[in-house]
Amino acid sequence: MPQSFLSRRRFLKSLGYGSAAFALSSSLLSSCTTGKKRPNILFIFSDDHGYQAISAYGGRLKDIAPTPNIDRIAKKGMRFNKCYVTNSICAPSRATILTGKHSHLNGVIDNRVKFDGSQQTFPKLLRKVGYQTAIVGKWHLKTEPTGFEFWQVLPGQGQYYNPDFLTPEGKKRETGYVTDIIADKTIDWLENKRDKEKPFIFMMQNKAPHRSWWPATRHLHLFDDVTIPEPFNLFDDYSGRGTAAHKQDMTIEKTMRLAQDLKVDTKDKNGAQLERAKNRMTDEQRKAWDAAYTTKNEAFLQKHLKGKELVRWKYQRYMKDYLRCIRAVDENVGRVLDYLDKSGLAENTVVIYSSDQGFYLGEHGWFDKRWMYEESYRTPLIAKWPGVIKPGAVNDDLVSNLDFAQTFLDMAGAPQPQDMQGLSLVPVMAGKTPQNWRKSLYYHYYEYPAVHSVRRHEGVATRRYKLLNFYDLGEWELYDLEKDPHEMHSEYDNPQYAPVVADLKKELARLRKFYKLPPLKPDPKRI
Repeated sequence: MPQSFLSRRRFLKSLGYGSAAFALSSSLLSSCTTGKKRPNILFIFSDDHGYQAISAYGGRLKDIAPTPNIDRIAKKGMRFNKCYVTNSICAPSRATILTGKHSHLNGVIDNRVKFDGSQQTFPKLLRKVGYQTAIVGKWHLKTEPTGFEFWQVLPGQGQYYNPDFLTPEGKKRETGYVTDIIADKTIDWLENKRDKEKPFIFMMQNKAPHRSWWPATRHLHLFDDVTIPEPFNLFDDYSGRGTAAHKQDMTIEKTMRLAQDLKVDTKDKNGAQLERAKNRMTDEQRKAWDAAYTTKNEAFLQKHLKGKELVRWKYQRYMKDYLRCIRAVDENVGRVLDYLDKSGLAENTVVIYSSDQGFYLGEHGWFDKRWMYEESYRTPLIAKWPGVIKPGAVNDDLVSNLDFAQTFLDMAGAPQPQDMQGLSLVPVMAGKTPQNWRKSLYYHYYEYPAVHSVRRHEGVATRRYKLLNFYDLGEWELYDLEKDPHEMHSEYDNPQYAPVVADLKKELARLRKFYKLPPLKPDPKRI
Protein backbone atom coordinates (compact mmCIF):
# COMPACT_ATOMS: atom_id res chain seq x y z
CA MET A 1 0.00 0.00 0.00
CA PRO A 2 1.42 3.46 -0.87
CA GLN A 3 3.07 5.32 2.00
CA SER A 4 0.65 8.24 1.64
CA PHE A 5 -2.28 5.91 2.38
CA LEU A 6 -0.50 4.35 5.36
CA SER A 7 0.25 7.77 6.82
CA ARG A 8 -3.33 8.83 6.29
CA ARG A 9 -4.64 5.70 8.01
CA ARG A 10 -2.42 6.26 11.07
CA PHE A 11 -3.38 9.93 11.24
CA LEU A 12 -7.12 9.29 11.02
CA LYS A 13 -6.86 6.61 13.69
CA SER A 14 -4.95 8.98 15.98
CA LEU A 15 -7.93 11.34 15.80
CA GLY A 16 -10.42 8.60 16.52
CA TYR A 17 -11.48 8.08 12.90
CA GLY A 18 -12.14 4.50 11.98
CA SER A 19 -11.65 2.45 8.82
CA ALA A 20 -14.76 3.93 7.21
CA ALA A 21 -13.26 7.42 7.19
CA PHE A 22 -10.01 6.07 5.77
CA ALA A 23 -11.85 4.15 3.07
CA LEU A 24 -13.84 7.26 2.16
CA SER A 25 -10.74 9.42 1.88
CA SER A 26 -8.90 6.76 -0.12
CA SER A 27 -11.78 6.19 -2.54
CA LEU A 28 -12.12 9.89 -3.18
CA LEU A 29 -8.41 10.19 -3.83
CA SER A 30 -8.31 7.23 -6.17
CA SER A 31 -10.90 8.89 -8.35
CA CYS A 32 -9.35 12.36 -8.24
CA THR A 33 -5.57 12.03 -8.00
CA THR A 34 -4.44 9.22 -10.30
CA GLY A 35 -1.96 10.04 -13.04
CA LYS A 36 -2.62 13.31 -14.84
CA LYS A 37 -5.95 13.62 -13.07
CA ARG A 38 -4.28 15.05 -10.00
CA PRO A 39 -5.86 18.48 -9.68
CA ASN A 40 -4.14 21.82 -9.94
CA ILE A 41 -4.77 24.04 -6.93
CA LEU A 42 -5.21 27.81 -7.03
CA PHE A 43 -5.32 29.25 -3.52
CA ILE A 44 -6.48 32.89 -3.54
CA PHE A 45 -5.77 34.45 -0.18
CA SER A 46 -6.59 38.00 0.89
CA ASP A 47 -5.61 39.98 3.96
CA ASP A 48 -8.26 41.08 6.49
CA HIS A 49 -11.21 40.27 4.22
CA GLY A 50 -14.16 39.84 6.55
CA TYR A 51 -16.87 37.40 5.51
CA GLN A 52 -19.38 40.25 6.03
CA ALA A 53 -17.93 41.89 2.91
CA ILE A 54 -18.55 38.91 0.63
CA SER A 55 -22.04 38.96 -0.84
CA ALA A 56 -22.21 35.16 -1.00
CA TYR A 57 -22.41 35.30 2.81
CA GLY A 58 -25.29 37.78 2.81
CA GLY A 59 -25.45 40.54 5.38
CA ARG A 60 -25.90 44.29 5.33
CA LEU A 61 -23.38 44.95 2.53
CA LYS A 62 -24.41 42.36 -0.05
CA ASP A 63 -26.54 44.67 -2.21
CA ILE A 64 -24.41 47.80 -1.80
CA ALA A 65 -21.01 46.18 -2.36
CA PRO A 66 -21.50 42.82 -4.10
CA THR A 67 -18.57 40.52 -4.90
CA PRO A 68 -19.85 38.76 -8.03
CA ASN A 69 -16.59 37.04 -8.94
CA ILE A 70 -15.88 35.59 -5.52
CA ASP A 71 -19.54 34.57 -5.56
CA ARG A 72 -18.85 32.70 -8.82
CA ILE A 73 -16.66 30.31 -6.84
CA ALA A 74 -19.48 29.75 -4.36
CA LYS A 75 -22.07 29.19 -7.08
CA LYS A 76 -19.89 26.56 -8.72
CA GLY A 77 -18.65 25.16 -5.44
CA MET A 78 -19.07 25.25 -1.67
CA ARG A 79 -19.44 28.04 0.85
CA PHE A 80 -18.16 27.15 4.31
CA ASN A 81 -20.13 28.96 6.99
CA LYS A 82 -18.04 27.94 9.98
CA CYS A 83 -14.38 28.25 9.06
CA TYR A 84 -12.29 29.60 11.94
CA VAL A 85 -8.65 30.46 12.60
CA THR A 86 -6.32 29.27 15.33
CA ASN A 87 -4.86 32.73 16.05
CA SER A 88 -6.49 35.80 14.51
CA ILE A 89 -3.54 37.82 13.25
CA CYS A 90 -1.62 37.91 9.96
CA ALA A 91 1.70 36.10 10.38
CA PRO A 92 0.48 33.36 12.74
CA SER A 93 -2.38 32.54 10.37
CA ARG A 94 0.01 32.20 7.44
CA ALA A 95 2.39 30.01 9.45
CA THR A 96 -0.49 27.75 10.52
CA ILE A 97 -1.58 27.33 6.90
CA LEU A 98 1.94 26.47 5.73
CA THR A 99 2.64 23.97 8.50
CA GLY A 100 -0.74 22.58 9.51
CA LYS A 101 0.22 23.26 13.14
CA HIS A 102 -0.90 25.58 15.91
CA SER A 103 1.23 28.65 16.67
CA HIS A 104 3.03 27.15 19.66
CA LEU A 105 4.46 24.40 17.43
CA ASN A 106 5.23 26.32 14.23
CA GLY A 107 6.88 29.04 16.31
CA VAL A 108 4.98 32.08 15.00
CA ILE A 109 2.86 33.07 17.96
CA ASP A 110 2.61 36.73 16.89
CA ASN A 111 3.62 39.20 14.17
CA ARG A 112 6.99 39.86 15.78
CA VAL A 113 8.44 36.37 15.30
CA LYS A 114 10.38 35.25 12.22
CA PHE A 115 9.10 32.12 10.51
CA ASP A 116 11.56 29.22 10.52
CA GLY A 117 11.61 28.32 6.84
CA SER A 118 13.60 25.14 7.46
CA GLN A 119 10.62 23.38 9.03
CA GLN A 120 8.19 21.06 7.28
CA THR A 121 5.59 22.82 5.13
CA PHE A 122 3.01 21.61 2.67
CA PRO A 123 4.74 23.19 -0.38
CA LYS A 124 7.86 21.13 0.34
CA LEU A 125 5.77 17.98 0.64
CA LEU A 126 3.90 18.72 -2.58
CA ARG A 127 7.15 19.17 -4.48
CA LYS A 128 8.15 15.67 -3.41
CA VAL A 129 5.13 14.24 -5.24
CA GLY A 130 5.73 16.21 -8.42
CA TYR A 131 3.77 19.41 -7.88
CA GLN A 132 5.04 22.80 -8.97
CA THR A 133 4.77 25.34 -6.18
CA ALA A 134 4.51 29.11 -6.63
CA ILE A 135 3.55 32.12 -4.55
CA VAL A 136 3.01 35.76 -5.49
CA GLY A 137 1.94 38.64 -3.24
CA LYS A 138 1.89 39.15 0.50
CA TRP A 139 4.15 36.87 2.54
CA HIS A 140 4.61 38.71 5.86
CA LEU A 141 6.76 36.11 7.58
CA LYS A 142 10.09 38.03 7.82
CA THR A 143 12.16 35.30 6.10
CA GLU A 144 12.44 34.30 2.45
CA PRO A 145 9.88 31.76 1.20
CA THR A 146 11.06 28.16 1.14
CA GLY A 147 9.50 25.23 -0.64
CA PHE A 148 8.46 27.29 -3.66
CA GLU A 149 9.94 26.89 -7.12
CA PHE A 150 8.73 30.39 -8.01
CA TRP A 151 8.18 33.28 -5.63
CA GLN A 152 7.74 37.04 -5.82
CA VAL A 153 6.53 38.51 -2.53
CA LEU A 154 5.91 41.89 -0.98
CA PRO A 155 8.36 43.06 1.68
CA GLY A 156 6.58 43.35 5.02
CA GLN A 157 3.10 44.77 4.57
CA GLY A 158 3.91 45.92 1.05
CA GLN A 159 2.61 49.03 -0.71
CA TYR A 160 -0.67 49.60 -2.53
CA TYR A 161 0.83 51.88 -5.19
CA ASN A 162 3.90 50.95 -7.23
CA PRO A 163 4.89 48.11 -4.90
CA ASP A 164 8.28 46.51 -4.49
CA PHE A 165 8.55 42.74 -4.85
CA LEU A 166 11.23 40.54 -3.34
CA THR A 167 12.45 37.86 -5.74
CA PRO A 168 15.36 35.39 -5.80
CA GLU A 169 17.07 37.92 -8.08
CA GLY A 170 16.56 40.84 -5.68
CA LYS A 171 14.05 43.63 -5.09
CA LYS A 172 12.07 44.93 -8.04
CA ARG A 173 9.57 47.81 -8.20
CA GLU A 174 6.46 47.51 -10.31
CA THR A 175 4.35 50.42 -11.55
CA GLY A 176 0.63 50.16 -10.90
CA TYR A 177 -1.83 49.03 -8.25
CA VAL A 178 -0.77 46.07 -6.15
CA THR A 179 -3.94 43.97 -6.52
CA ASP A 180 -3.83 44.30 -10.31
CA ILE A 181 -0.11 43.46 -10.41
CA ILE A 182 -0.55 40.31 -8.30
CA ALA A 183 -3.23 39.09 -10.72
CA ASP A 184 -1.01 39.99 -13.69
CA LYS A 185 1.81 37.91 -12.23
CA THR A 186 -0.58 35.04 -11.50
CA ILE A 187 -1.87 34.88 -15.06
CA ASP A 188 1.64 35.29 -16.49
CA TRP A 189 2.92 32.35 -14.45
CA LEU A 190 -0.03 30.18 -15.42
CA GLU A 191 0.41 31.04 -19.09
CA ASN A 192 4.17 31.32 -19.52
CA LYS A 193 6.27 30.14 -16.58
CA ARG A 194 4.95 26.77 -15.43
CA ASP A 195 5.75 23.29 -16.68
CA LYS A 196 2.48 22.39 -18.34
CA GLU A 197 3.16 18.69 -17.93
CA LYS A 198 2.98 18.92 -14.13
CA PRO A 199 0.21 19.75 -11.67
CA PHE A 200 0.66 22.92 -9.63
CA ILE A 201 -0.34 24.79 -6.52
CA PHE A 202 -0.29 28.55 -6.93
CA MET A 203 -0.80 30.86 -3.95
CA MET A 204 -2.17 34.23 -5.10
CA GLN A 205 -1.86 36.35 -1.96
CA ASN A 206 -3.42 39.82 -1.95
CA LYS A 207 -2.30 42.67 0.27
CA ALA A 208 -5.82 44.09 0.11
CA PRO A 209 -7.91 44.96 1.98
CA HIS A 210 -5.33 45.49 4.75
CA ARG A 211 -5.07 48.80 6.59
CA SER A 212 -4.70 51.63 5.44
CA TRP A 213 -7.18 50.74 2.68
CA TRP A 214 -5.85 52.63 -0.35
CA PRO A 215 -8.13 51.99 -3.35
CA ALA A 216 -7.19 51.71 -7.01
CA THR A 217 -7.50 55.09 -8.73
CA ARG A 218 -10.40 53.78 -10.84
CA HIS A 219 -12.38 53.17 -7.66
CA LEU A 220 -11.68 56.39 -5.76
CA HIS A 221 -15.21 57.69 -6.40
CA LEU A 222 -16.98 54.37 -5.91
CA PHE A 223 -19.70 54.64 -3.22
CA ASP A 224 -19.53 58.46 -3.19
CA ASP A 225 -23.32 58.62 -3.42
CA VAL A 226 -23.95 55.71 -1.05
CA THR A 227 -24.47 55.57 2.72
CA ILE A 228 -23.01 52.37 4.12
CA PRO A 229 -25.36 50.74 6.67
CA GLU A 230 -24.06 50.86 10.22
CA PRO A 231 -23.94 47.76 12.42
CA PHE A 232 -26.45 47.95 15.25
CA ASN A 233 -23.62 47.83 17.83
CA LEU A 234 -21.41 50.55 16.35
CA PHE A 235 -21.72 52.37 19.70
CA ASP A 236 -21.28 49.31 21.91
CA ASP A 237 -20.37 50.23 25.51
CA TYR A 238 -19.11 46.67 26.31
CA SER A 239 -21.33 46.51 29.38
CA GLY A 240 -21.87 42.78 28.93
CA ARG A 241 -18.21 41.87 28.74
CA GLY A 242 -15.09 41.91 30.90
CA THR A 243 -11.91 43.93 31.31
CA ALA A 244 -10.40 43.02 27.95
CA ALA A 245 -13.22 44.49 25.87
CA HIS A 246 -13.17 47.71 27.92
CA LYS A 247 -9.40 48.22 27.73
CA GLN A 248 -8.72 47.43 24.05
CA ASP A 249 -7.42 50.12 21.69
CA MET A 250 -9.05 49.38 18.33
CA THR A 251 -12.11 51.60 18.14
CA ILE A 252 -13.10 53.67 15.16
CA GLU A 253 -13.74 56.49 17.62
CA LYS A 254 -10.34 56.70 19.33
CA THR A 255 -7.86 54.54 17.45
CA MET A 256 -8.53 55.22 13.79
CA ARG A 257 -6.17 57.94 12.51
CA LEU A 258 -7.40 60.81 10.38
CA ALA A 259 -4.28 61.02 8.25
CA GLN A 260 -2.96 57.52 7.56
CA ASP A 261 -6.27 55.68 7.88
CA LEU A 262 -8.80 58.22 6.62
CA LYS A 263 -6.68 60.28 4.18
CA VAL A 264 -7.24 63.67 5.84
CA ASP A 265 -4.14 65.90 5.87
CA THR A 266 -4.02 66.99 9.52
CA LYS A 267 -1.06 69.36 8.99
CA ASP A 268 0.94 67.64 11.75
CA LYS A 269 3.40 64.77 11.92
CA ASN A 270 0.67 62.29 10.98
CA GLY A 271 -0.23 64.42 7.96
CA ALA A 272 3.45 64.46 7.02
CA GLN A 273 3.50 60.64 7.12
CA LEU A 274 0.54 60.60 4.75
CA GLU A 275 2.33 62.98 2.41
CA ARG A 276 5.45 60.81 2.36
CA ALA A 277 3.35 57.81 1.44
CA LYS A 278 1.67 59.75 -1.36
CA ASN A 279 5.07 60.70 -2.74
CA ARG A 280 5.39 57.11 -3.91
CA MET A 281 2.67 57.74 -6.47
CA THR A 282 3.14 58.65 -10.10
CA ASP A 283 1.94 62.09 -11.19
CA GLU A 284 -1.17 60.53 -12.71
CA GLN A 285 -1.98 58.55 -9.54
CA ARG A 286 -1.41 61.61 -7.36
CA LYS A 287 -3.69 63.76 -9.51
CA ALA A 288 -6.52 61.21 -9.27
CA TRP A 289 -6.01 60.82 -5.51
CA ASP A 290 -6.10 64.56 -4.83
CA ALA A 291 -9.17 65.01 -7.02
CA ALA A 292 -10.98 62.31 -5.06
CA TYR A 293 -10.16 63.38 -1.50
CA THR A 294 -9.33 67.13 -1.38
CA THR A 295 -12.83 68.58 -1.73
CA LYS A 296 -14.41 65.96 0.53
CA ASN A 297 -11.75 66.52 3.18
CA GLU A 298 -12.24 70.27 3.13
CA ALA A 299 -15.98 69.82 3.63
CA PHE A 300 -15.31 67.48 6.56
CA LEU A 301 -12.89 69.86 8.28
CA GLN A 302 -15.32 72.75 8.00
CA LYS A 303 -17.98 70.81 9.93
CA HIS A 304 -15.85 70.34 13.08
CA LEU A 305 -17.66 67.10 13.87
CA LYS A 306 -17.57 65.66 17.37
CA GLY A 307 -18.95 62.72 19.31
CA LYS A 308 -21.16 60.25 17.50
CA GLU A 309 -21.30 62.34 14.34
CA LEU A 310 -17.51 62.17 14.04
CA VAL A 311 -17.61 58.39 14.57
CA ARG A 312 -20.25 58.09 11.87
CA TRP A 313 -18.15 60.12 9.44
CA LYS A 314 -15.07 57.99 10.22
CA TYR A 315 -17.10 54.82 9.72
CA GLN A 316 -18.31 55.95 6.31
CA ARG A 317 -14.82 56.93 5.09
CA TYR A 318 -13.28 53.73 6.45
CA MET A 319 -15.91 51.43 5.01
CA LYS A 320 -15.96 53.05 1.58
CA ASP A 321 -12.20 52.76 1.22
CA TYR A 322 -12.22 49.20 2.56
CA LEU A 323 -14.94 48.17 0.11
CA ARG A 324 -13.19 50.00 -2.73
CA CYS A 325 -10.12 47.84 -2.07
CA ILE A 326 -12.30 44.74 -2.17
CA ARG A 327 -13.79 45.80 -5.49
CA ALA A 328 -10.31 45.48 -7.04
CA VAL A 329 -9.81 42.12 -5.35
CA ASP A 330 -13.08 40.85 -6.77
CA GLU A 331 -12.35 42.19 -10.26
CA ASN A 332 -9.00 40.42 -10.32
CA VAL A 333 -10.47 37.18 -9.01
CA GLY A 334 -12.75 37.46 -12.04
CA ARG A 335 -9.79 38.01 -14.38
CA VAL A 336 -8.07 34.87 -13.09
CA LEU A 337 -11.24 32.79 -13.23
CA ASP A 338 -11.80 33.97 -16.80
CA TYR A 339 -8.27 32.89 -17.70
CA LEU A 340 -8.83 29.45 -16.21
CA ASP A 341 -12.03 29.09 -18.24
CA LYS A 342 -10.50 30.26 -21.53
CA SER A 343 -7.33 28.19 -21.14
CA GLY A 344 -9.19 25.00 -20.24
CA LEU A 345 -7.45 24.82 -16.85
CA ALA A 346 -10.73 25.28 -14.98
CA GLU A 347 -11.77 21.68 -15.65
CA ASN A 348 -9.04 20.26 -13.42
CA THR A 349 -8.22 23.13 -11.06
CA VAL A 350 -9.43 23.48 -7.49
CA VAL A 351 -10.02 27.17 -6.72
CA ILE A 352 -10.13 28.23 -3.09
CA TYR A 353 -10.77 31.72 -1.73
CA SER A 354 -10.02 32.64 1.88
CA SER A 355 -8.51 35.28 4.15
CA ASP A 356 -5.92 35.19 6.93
CA GLN A 357 -8.70 35.89 9.44
CA GLY A 358 -11.89 37.86 9.82
CA PHE A 359 -12.14 41.62 10.38
CA TYR A 360 -14.32 44.13 12.19
CA LEU A 361 -16.38 46.36 9.94
CA GLY A 362 -17.65 48.59 12.73
CA GLU A 363 -19.19 45.83 14.84
CA HIS A 364 -18.66 46.70 18.53
CA GLY A 365 -17.27 50.02 17.28
CA TRP A 366 -14.10 48.23 16.15
CA PHE A 367 -11.82 47.67 13.20
CA ASP A 368 -8.94 45.12 13.02
CA LYS A 369 -9.06 41.51 14.33
CA ARG A 370 -7.23 39.49 17.10
CA TRP A 371 -10.22 38.44 19.19
CA MET A 372 -11.94 35.08 19.46
CA TYR A 373 -15.20 37.00 19.03
CA GLU A 374 -16.98 35.94 15.85
CA GLU A 375 -16.18 38.71 13.33
CA SER A 376 -12.47 38.29 13.98
CA TYR A 377 -12.34 34.54 14.60
CA ARG A 378 -14.40 33.43 11.61
CA THR A 379 -12.86 33.66 8.16
CA PRO A 380 -14.33 33.21 4.68
CA LEU A 381 -13.70 29.92 2.89
CA ILE A 382 -15.15 29.22 -0.54
CA ALA A 383 -14.01 26.44 -2.86
CA LYS A 384 -14.87 24.90 -6.22
CA TRP A 385 -13.60 21.56 -7.48
CA PRO A 386 -15.23 20.33 -10.69
CA GLY A 387 -16.45 16.78 -10.37
CA VAL A 388 -16.01 16.67 -6.59
CA ILE A 389 -17.81 19.64 -5.03
CA LYS A 390 -21.48 19.95 -5.87
CA PRO A 391 -22.26 23.44 -7.26
CA GLY A 392 -24.05 25.69 -4.81
CA ALA A 393 -23.18 23.56 -1.78
CA VAL A 394 -23.20 25.07 1.71
CA ASN A 395 -21.35 23.52 4.65
CA ASP A 396 -21.84 24.13 8.38
CA ASP A 397 -19.16 21.82 9.79
CA LEU A 398 -16.50 23.24 12.09
CA VAL A 399 -13.44 23.69 9.88
CA SER A 400 -10.22 25.63 10.36
CA ASN A 401 -7.22 27.15 8.64
CA LEU A 402 -5.39 24.38 10.50
CA ASP A 403 -6.94 22.03 7.93
CA PHE A 404 -5.68 23.72 4.77
CA ALA A 405 -2.25 22.06 4.58
CA GLN A 406 -3.63 18.54 4.89
CA THR A 407 -6.40 19.33 2.45
CA PHE A 408 -3.88 20.37 -0.18
CA LEU A 409 -1.81 17.24 0.48
CA ASP A 410 -4.88 15.01 0.30
CA MET A 411 -5.96 16.57 -3.00
CA ALA A 412 -2.53 15.71 -4.41
CA GLY A 413 -2.44 12.19 -3.01
CA ALA A 414 0.55 13.16 -0.86
CA PRO A 415 1.27 11.86 2.65
CA GLN A 416 -0.29 13.73 5.57
CA PRO A 417 2.41 13.70 8.25
CA GLN A 418 1.28 12.58 11.67
CA ASP A 419 2.64 15.72 13.32
CA MET A 420 0.24 17.92 11.36
CA GLN A 421 -2.74 18.82 13.51
CA GLY A 422 -5.63 19.45 11.15
CA LEU A 423 -8.00 17.34 9.09
CA SER A 424 -8.33 17.01 5.35
CA LEU A 425 -11.42 18.74 4.01
CA VAL A 426 -11.55 16.48 0.94
CA PRO A 427 -14.43 14.30 2.24
CA VAL A 428 -16.24 17.41 3.48
CA MET A 429 -15.93 19.01 0.05
CA ALA A 430 -17.36 15.86 -1.49
CA GLY A 431 -20.41 16.18 0.77
CA LYS A 432 -19.43 13.13 2.83
CA THR A 433 -18.35 14.54 6.17
CA PRO A 434 -17.36 11.69 8.54
CA GLN A 435 -19.99 11.13 11.24
CA ASN A 436 -17.40 11.70 13.97
CA TRP A 437 -16.13 15.02 12.58
CA ARG A 438 -14.76 17.39 15.24
CA LYS A 439 -17.24 19.06 17.58
CA SER A 440 -14.94 21.78 18.94
CA LEU A 441 -12.02 24.06 18.05
CA TYR A 442 -9.12 25.51 20.05
CA TYR A 443 -7.99 29.15 19.81
CA HIS A 444 -5.05 31.09 21.28
CA TYR A 445 -4.05 34.73 20.83
CA TYR A 446 -0.63 35.74 22.21
CA GLU A 447 0.35 39.24 21.05
CA TYR A 448 0.15 41.52 24.11
CA PRO A 449 1.30 44.09 25.02
CA ALA A 450 1.17 45.33 21.45
CA VAL A 451 -0.80 47.45 19.02
CA HIS A 452 -4.55 47.48 19.76
CA SER A 453 -4.03 46.18 23.31
CA VAL A 454 -6.03 42.97 22.95
CA ARG A 455 -5.28 40.80 25.99
CA ARG A 456 -3.90 37.30 25.61
CA HIS A 457 -6.60 34.68 25.62
CA GLU A 458 -7.36 31.09 24.72
CA GLY A 459 -10.68 29.42 24.19
CA VAL A 460 -12.83 26.59 22.95
CA ALA A 461 -15.69 26.91 20.48
CA THR A 462 -18.48 24.54 19.58
CA ARG A 463 -21.30 25.14 17.13
CA ARG A 464 -23.35 26.82 19.86
CA TYR A 465 -21.02 27.96 22.64
CA LYS A 466 -17.75 29.81 23.01
CA LEU A 467 -15.67 29.87 26.20
CA LEU A 468 -12.83 32.42 26.44
CA ASN A 469 -10.06 32.41 29.06
CA PHE A 470 -8.30 35.76 29.53
CA TYR A 471 -5.71 34.05 31.65
CA ASP A 472 -3.56 37.05 32.58
CA LEU A 473 -6.67 38.80 33.86
CA GLY A 474 -8.07 35.76 35.62
CA GLU A 475 -11.35 36.31 33.74
CA TRP A 476 -13.58 33.99 31.72
CA GLU A 477 -16.37 34.73 29.25
CA LEU A 478 -19.06 32.44 27.84
CA TYR A 479 -21.30 33.14 24.87
CA ASP A 480 -24.41 31.33 23.72
CA LEU A 481 -24.28 31.94 19.98
CA GLU A 482 -27.78 30.61 19.49
CA LYS A 483 -29.32 33.25 21.77
CA ASP A 484 -26.63 35.93 21.47
CA PRO A 485 -25.01 35.63 18.01
CA HIS A 486 -23.39 39.08 18.30
CA GLU A 487 -21.73 38.22 21.63
CA MET A 488 -23.08 41.19 23.53
CA HIS A 489 -23.36 39.56 26.96
CA SER A 490 -21.21 36.94 28.66
CA GLU A 491 -23.13 34.21 30.48
CA TYR A 492 -20.13 32.92 32.42
CA ASP A 493 -21.53 34.00 35.79
CA ASN A 494 -25.08 32.92 34.99
CA PRO A 495 -25.88 29.88 37.19
CA GLN A 496 -28.09 28.44 34.46
CA TYR A 497 -24.97 27.97 32.31
CA ALA A 498 -22.84 26.34 35.02
CA PRO A 499 -23.11 22.84 33.45
CA VAL A 500 -22.10 24.29 30.06
CA VAL A 501 -19.08 26.03 31.60
CA ALA A 502 -18.01 22.82 33.33
CA ASP A 503 -18.27 20.79 30.12
CA LEU A 504 -16.41 23.37 28.08
CA LYS A 505 -13.58 23.62 30.60
CA LYS A 506 -13.16 19.85 30.35
CA GLU A 507 -13.14 20.12 26.57
CA LEU A 508 -10.61 22.95 26.69
CA ALA A 509 -8.34 20.81 28.85
CA ARG A 510 -8.72 17.91 26.42
CA LEU A 511 -7.84 20.08 23.44
CA ARG A 512 -4.81 21.55 25.20
CA LYS A 513 -3.51 18.03 25.78
CA PHE A 514 -4.42 16.86 22.29
CA TYR A 515 -2.64 19.78 20.58
CA LYS A 516 0.34 19.52 22.94
CA LEU A 517 0.03 22.97 24.48
CA PRO A 518 2.60 23.89 27.12
CA PRO A 519 1.24 24.86 30.56
CA LEU A 520 -0.31 28.32 30.74
CA LYS A 521 1.83 30.96 32.40
CA PRO A 522 -0.39 33.85 33.48
CA ASP A 523 1.63 37.05 33.81
CA PRO A 524 0.23 39.80 36.08
CA LYS A 525 2.51 42.29 34.32
CA ARG A 526 0.39 41.86 31.19
CA ILE A 527 -2.86 43.02 32.79
